[in-house]
Amino acid sequence: MNGLSDFDLLTLADVAKLLHCSKAHVCKAVAGRVRGCPAIPCVSLGRRKLVRRESLLSWIAQNDKLPSSPERGRKNA
Repeated sequence: MNGLSDFDLLTLADVAKLLHCSKAHVCKAVAGRVRGCPAIPCVSLGRRKLVRRESLLSWIAQNDKLPSSPERGRKNA
């Protein structure tokens, strides 16, 4: 069992699974490098980044209100 679950902390890989995206994209979102989207709040332990489940849920609720961006490379059929 993962000891992080006792503190309700998620690794970036856990966040990626929950958001159905890549870990690399989560890393960019944590660093604030996703255009039009606020950074995902995280806790740093050395080089490791962890996200509190409560903070992630709050971030998701906050971003539900953002206008959706056009999908890159998508063509109308």
